[in-house]
Formats: sequence, C-alpha cells, structure tokens
Amino acid sequence: MMSSGVPLCNSCGETLGFASNGEVFVACHECNFPLCKTCLDYEVKEGKTGCLRCGAPFPADSLENPSMEDVDMEAGNRTTMASHLHDSQDVGIHSRHLSNFSAADSESYAESGNPIWKNRVESWKEKSDKKKKKPANKGGQEPEIPSQQQIEEKQSSEGVQPLSTIVPVPSNKITPYRIVIITRLIILGLFFHYRITNPVESAYGLWLTSIICEIWFAVSWVLDQFPKWSPINRVTYTDILSSRFEREGGVSELSAVDFFVSTVDPLKEPPLITANTVLSILAVDYPVEKVSCYVSDDGAAMLTFESLAETAEFARKWVPFCKKYSIEPRAPEFYFSQKIDYLKDKVQPSFVKERRAMKRDYEEYKVRVNALVAKAQKTPDEGWTMQDGTSWPGNKTRDHPGMIQVFLGHSGAHDMDGNELPRLVYVSREKRPGYQHHKKAGAMNALVRVSAILTNAPYILNLDCDHYVNNSQAVREGMCFMMDPQVGRDVCYVQFPQRFDGIDRSDRYANRNIVFFDVNMKGLDGIQGPVYVGTGCMFNRQALYGYGPASLPSLPKPSSSCSWCCCCKRSKKPSKDVSEVYRDSKREDLNAAIFNLREIENYDDYERSLLISQMSFEKTFGMSTVFIESTMMENGGVADSANPSMMIKEAIHVISCGYEEKTAWGKEIGWIYGSVTEDILTGFKMHCRGWRSIYCMPARPAFKGSAPLNLSDRLHQVLRWALGSVEIFLSRHCPLWYGFGGGRLKWLQRLAYINTIVYPFTSLPLLAYCSLPAICLLTGKFIIPTLSNLASVWFLGLFTSIILTSVLELRWSGVSIEDLWRNEQFWVIGGVSAHFFAVFQGFLKMLAGLDTNFTVTAKAAEDAEFGELYMIKWTTLLIPPTTLIVVNIVGVVAGFSDALNSGYEAWGPLFGKVFFAFWVILHLYPFLKGLMGRQNRTPTIVVLWSVLLASVFSLLWVKVDPFLKKVDSTTIAQSCISIDC
Repeated sequence: MMSSGVPLCNSCGETLGFASNGEVFVACHECNFPLCKTCLDYEVKEGKTGCLRCGAPFPADSLENPSMEDVDMEAGNRTTMASHLHDSQDVGIHSRHLSNFSAADSESYAESGNPIWKNRVESWKEKSDKKKKKPANKGGQEPEIPSQQQIEEKQSSEGVQPLSTIVPVPSNKITPYRIVIITRLIILGLFFHYRITNPVESAYGLWLTSIICEIWFAVSWVLDQFPKWSPINRVTYTDILSSRFEREGGVSELSAVDFFVSTVDPLKEPPLITANTVLSILAVDYPVEKVSCYVSDDGAAMLTFESLAETAEFARKWVPFCKKYSIEPRAPEFYFSQKIDYLKDKVQPSFVKERRAMKRDYEEYKVRVNALVAKAQKTPDEGWTMQDGTSWPGNKTRDHPGMIQVFLGHSGAHDMDGNELPRLVYVSREKRPGYQHHKKAGAMNALVRVSAILTNAPYILNLDCDHYVNNSQAVREGMCFMMDPQVGRDVCYVQFPQRFDGIDRSDRYANRNIVFFDVNMKGLDGIQGPVYVGTGCMFNRQALYGYGPASLPSLPKPSSSCSWCCCCKRSKKPSKDVSEVYRDSKREDLNAAIFNLREIENYDDYERSLLISQMSFEKTFGMSTVFIESTMMENGGVADSANPSMMIKEAIHVISCGYEEKTAWGKEIGWIYGSVTEDILTGFKMHCRGWRSIYCMPARPAFKGSAPLNLSDRLHQVLRWALGSVEIFLSRHCPLWYGFGGGRLKWLQRLAYINTIVYPFTSLPLLAYCSLPAICLLTGKFIIPTLSNLASVWFLGLFTSIILTSVLELRWSGVSIEDLWRNEQFWVIGGVSAHFFAVFQGFLKMLAGLDTNFTVTAKAAEDAEFGELYMIKWTTLLIPPTTLIVVNIVGVVAGFSDALNSGYEAWGPLFGKVFFAFWVILHLYPFLKGLMGRQNRTPTIVVLWSVLLASVFSLLWVKVDPFLKKVDSTTIAQSCISIDC
C-alpha cells in the first residue's frame, strides 16, 4: 500500500482514495491533512466545520450530508476490518504469548497518526461551546430546533408502544399488607414498653438477655420488611422488540451482548456442566453476529481448554438443531433428561429421526469429554502436553502467561448447515507470584477488558458455569428494558431470578431461596432495583466503567446574586465554591474516579483539560489506548481506528497480572474488590452513582442452575455469603456511612443494603435466644413474669400481626406457605451455624489478617437421585446447632422430671417453657434430619462433641446458676427461725 504513493488516513489507517477528478482525495486544501472521505463525513456529521489540524473551513461540498454510497463504503470498511480481525484470530490456533506491550508503546501508538483522542476532546469542547452560545428566549419564543431533531421528537411523541410495562400489586392486596405492617410496628412499641417496665427480678440476667435479643430481632425485621413496601411486577413485549429492531430481509438492529462464563477448577465444576452452559448460550435465539461467549478459566486447566474444543465442534451440530425445531431448553443434558413426550406439538416428520441422531451424537460427545476428565485425574510429572507437542502454558496454575483462544467466530467454523456461529473465546488471565488476583472479581474484570478489545458489545450477561440458558428468549427479555429509550437510559443491569434443578421436592434446606427471589427482589424493584446476586445478570457496559446514568443531574450553576438577606454578608465569597464543595463531596463520598461525560460543560477550562486528558484515563483504565477508546463508545462496537493485527496482542496485554496496578479497577470500575461477595458490592456502587436496576421474571425461567444438596455444602455456601457481608460491613463501602454525599441512593434501598450486611450479626442474639429455653427448663425460671390481662393482649396482638404479615405477604407474592416455612427454618439453622462463624472469621480477618480459603461447592450430584442429600461431611459448622438440639432436648426432659416431682402446680409454668423449647427444636428439625441422614452416615465426632458440650453445659449450669438472683444465707437462716423450722 505504501508503494502506491497514496497516503493513509490519519484517523482510520485506510488509504485516502481518489476524488471524482482522479486525484488523491484531500480534506483540507490549506495543510493537506490526510483524512479519507468516510472519516470526513463522520466529522461533518459530528458537527465539525473546520480542519482538525489547522482549523481552515472544509469545502462546501464536504459539509453536505453524506450520500448513501458513502455510507455503504463506510460500512464496507468496517466489514473489511472485522474480517481482518477474524482472519488474524483464526490463523493462530494457539495464540498464547506473553505481551511485551509496554506503556511507551501505548503512548507512541496514541501519538503517531491516531488523532482520535484529540478529536474526542475537540468534539466535547465544541458541544460545550454550542450549549453556551444558545440564544436566549425573547418574548416567549422557543429557540429554533433543527429539522432532524424535530423529526426525531415527533417520532418519539407519536405514542410508540413501550417494550415493557409495570404491573403494580392490586390495591386490595397491598393496602391490607401495609396496614398490618404499621399495626405490627405499633404493637411492637407497646410490647417493648411492657417488657422493659416489667423486669423479672428472680432471673434478671435471663430477662435482660431476652430483651436485648428481642430488640435486635425487631430492628432486623424493620430492615427486612420496609424495603418490601412497594413491590411491583413487570411484563415484557418481545414481539414489539422484534418488530421494531428486526425487519424481514434487513440487518438486525438489536444490540450486541457478550456472555461471560467463569470457572476455576474443572474437577469440582465438571466440564460437562460448563459445556452445557456454553452450548445453551451459543444456541440462544438471537442474531449470531450479536452474540459472543467468553469462558474464563481461572485455573488455567488444560482439561477446560480441551473440553471447550470438543464443545465447539459439537456446537456445529447442536446449534442448528435447536434453532430448526425451537427446542427448550437448549442445554443438551437437560433437554434429553426431560420426562416429557417429545413428539407432542412436533409436526415435522424428520424431527424424530434427527432427535435420535442428535442424542447419539451427544452421548458420543459425553464419552469424549468424560475420557478427558478421567485422563486429568492424574497429572503427569512433566506436566501436560498439547496435541502439537508443546508444553501446556498453564502447568503452573499460579505462574503462567495469559492465554486466549478463539474457537468460533463470525468468519470461522460454520455449523453443519453452513450458517455462521456466535463467537466462542477461551480466556485465562496471566498469573504471577506476588500479585493479588482477586479471585472471581479479578477474572470478571479481565473478561471485561478482553471483550472490549475483541467485540465491545454494549451489554454484558454473566453466568456461573453451572447456570445454563433455560429460556432461549432470555436475551430478548433483557433487551426489552435495555433498549427501551425511556427505561433503559438509567438501567445499570437487569437481574433475573435464580432457579434450580435437581432439588428434592420438600426443599429441606431452602436451596431455592424462593422467599428472597419472589418477595424481597420484587419489593426492591419498586424502589431503585434489585441487588446483584452474582449470576443471571445483564449489565450496561458503561455502568461497569463507572460512568453515571443519563438522568444524572448536572452540577448547580454558579449564581452571582443572593436571595436571602442573611446570606448577603457572604456574597463577597465566590459562589463557585459552593459548586466545588458539592462536586468534591460527591467525589469523596462516592469515590467516583470516573466523571460523568454529560457534566463536563460545568467545569472550567483547566478542570476540563485534566478530566479529559489521556493521562487521567490511563490512570483509571490502564495503559491501553485501544481499550480506553472502547470505553467512550456508548453503543459498543470495535473502534474503526483499531489495528486488526494488534488485537490479540492488545487483548493479551489487558489480561496481564500487572495491568490493574495503580488503576481504578476493582475500586471504582468493573467488579469491586474487597469482599468474597463482590456481587453485592458491585451493585451497591452502581446504585450509589444514581443508576437503577430492573428485575425481570419471564414466565419461563430465563436461567437454571444447580445448588449444593447436602447439608455441609449448603452451610459452607451460606458461610461464604455471610462472610462477604461482614467484610463489607467492616470496609469503607459499608452502607451505614458510604454514599451519602450524592444523595442518589434512596433511603429504602439503603435499608435493604444495610440488611444485607448486618444479617450475619443476628446470629449472636439468635444463638443466645435459642439457648434460653434450655436454661429456663434447667433452672426453673422464666424470662416473662406473670402476665396481666393487658400484657396478654399485647402478646396476642404481636403473634396475630406476625401471622397476618406472613399470610398477606404470601397473598401478593404467590409464594407457598411451605416455602415460607422452609425459609424460616433455615434462617435459624444458618444463623446459629454459618452466620456465627462468619462473624467470628470476619473480625479475625480484620484484626489478625487471617484469610479463610473456601472450597468451591460441588456442582453435580451422585448418579442416584438425591443421593448427595444424605451425605454428611465433617465441618465445625455442625457443632453449634447440634449442641442446641441436644441441650433443648435435655432441658425438656429435665423440665418434665421436675414437674413430676413438684406436683400439679408446676405443670402450668412448664408449658410456656416447653413451648419455647419446642419452637427451637421445630426450627432445627431439618438440620436434625439432615444430620441423621442414612444409617452410619453421621460423623461420630459431631455427635461426641455435641453430647459432651451439652452435658458439661447442663451440669455446670445447675451448679453455677449465673442468671439467678443470689439469696444470702443469713436471710435463709432468719426465715427458717421465723417459721420455727
């Protein structure tokens, strides 16, 4: 190209081309600045009228609207660039090299022949100047509006059908619910007034302990209840979405989406489960050119790499089969395991034959994958070797280079029918000793950067490796919110509920979390949006980059006058200080390293130059010009100025272990570090910036996953979640004090986030409260004095309001009473075990710096149905609830024995104590049933420890009696004398 003598465009790197007179095209006749016709049309369309270098006005013919031919040529240039990208990715089968792309390379690449940054800055300045030069309205006349803008406003005002609708809960269901909540709050106040003013003198310690516990339970109830004040439902219209953005015979205008799938250990997260997730993504009902799937292998396992290669080959058969017959779900393992009549509603004569052939192909595919798993059970001494004879780069899981492999692409392998397939990319970020890698959050941030370089879809949908796409329309459901011009402009993410397969019918350990997903999340959707739960969530990429929403209020304008007399004395001080204080408070409280581009006109020239300088962006996003440019593209897409030959090299560079050093990654942008529950923290930061989220519940569940069945794995899962909440509570991001400066987080939303970080601390009063029945039975004392008639009314009213609140909540949410009861039971089980240990370990980590490593919960059960349900693994989490059960059973036996010896009068007070003890035993019954399991399955050590602790506790308590009022021996002697004993 250089030998032809035609210069290259200084913006896109393409040849300038020739004008109609046969000469080389020249944009500026003053300085001969090299700019092709396509880039010139783009600059003119952006509003520029002068040369980018010398400022001379463009020729008059250049200022006209670009012709359709020019537009086609621009699209052709983009297509050519995309094809070069795909070609460069498919040629190198093993593109795994450590990047030597330094900061100096980045700066030289940005400065040599790439004025994109300068253009962007000038564009912002010109837009700011235009806003400042707007003519003032005179005589009530409106300023002249451009014709194109008038057309767009006319179209938007023509009553375009919405893509979704909010369906509020009927007033006959929600109004009684709110009334009962207020009534219960009043009764609680009267109840505590009676409890506090009527102490039990004979057992003052027991009474005081119970009062403290009950007050904490009341506060916990308020934090959980009031965010459910305004629950809503939503309905989407995917048919309207298709009719608006997809025209028959035309190019689809639907936005692109990048899927993220994360995995760590293929021996604990079976490759076959991950493969089914990937296959369901590749077969999703969405334009193939708009879908890309990125699989993060944070364990650098060759087993994951090889199984993904097998999956890519099988996808060439599976994807066309799914789309041809519109089958659901599109994960083969779960589709073929359905116990339904697959001949129903299938009128194609060839379906039966093709289905049987596909099932045989899938069984053969499973054999190949299982053979890889069997082979990976024992690692060779010399490490793994790839098929080409080279050593696997990830043999050292904590010391290996970054690896990227593009298995499928738009111009790569086609399916069996010759159609294109979505892109499938394997990513394993670089890891080196001495670097903090931040586990899953770090892996997700690496995927954000890689995807921005290769595809840069405006939306990201992340899934765990065991959560497959159950509804092929799931992406369209999310797009009904994201692409809605009214709703989507302020939406940071769309959260889907989690649904699970393979759980026993009674859901013994509340694995489905129905109450949380069908009650709490609906309530949050009526405020500022649901919390992010880590999977099944579609993100706006701009929100992940730390930018503010479109409706973010601009900074207040300086005012030279003062309307209040008391402020006149201060008028000498520049009013700019008020704006600076407000702006600084927003930045300091929200720690917003990324400014809002829409506020830039409110800054002075010096501040603006600092904010939009390349240096400030590099300090935030890292030393990659290509990635930085992608962050400014609100509608996504690969930048036209990107060099295709450098794409893979740049992608390797952005996943290097030192890339995030001294940047805002994990602090203000991407997935936030600092907690093992990075999902809660990430969503919280977005809500603090003014974004809102959406809860989408399609009729057919969008995604389904697997949950740990046995008691030990379930408790470890809950322990991990609770520990993450404690870490957030002890960090600077605690909702109790973080994010007040901007005023963008609604108060009920803040209450919900406070509840998510303080609920583990409920384990302390809960553990004490569950011990009180046994103590009362062993000592013969009680925490409540003899009830008067008025006190009986308060107690009866409190229990009635609790029952009514639950009944009315079930009425508007549709949750069954069994699910509510299972949730209540596991709240006690998890509270006295996993939550208690989480609080202890959280403070231990903060004070002593001791970190706790968690094993990944198992993702697949045994061959026998619910076989894993009865498996018990030794863990210290089992000791506290087992001890509570034994102590309360001992207390009940002791209470009845004492009543038998004491006569008829002792039976009345006994019933209250026994009822209290049975309340604890009934809540811990699923734990007791799970602990017993099948014969010879319960760890002996757990039983021995629990019986020993319960026995020592019971014997010592009877001897010490610490909560009883001590009676002086002299008083006893005097009383004996007075009655002649």
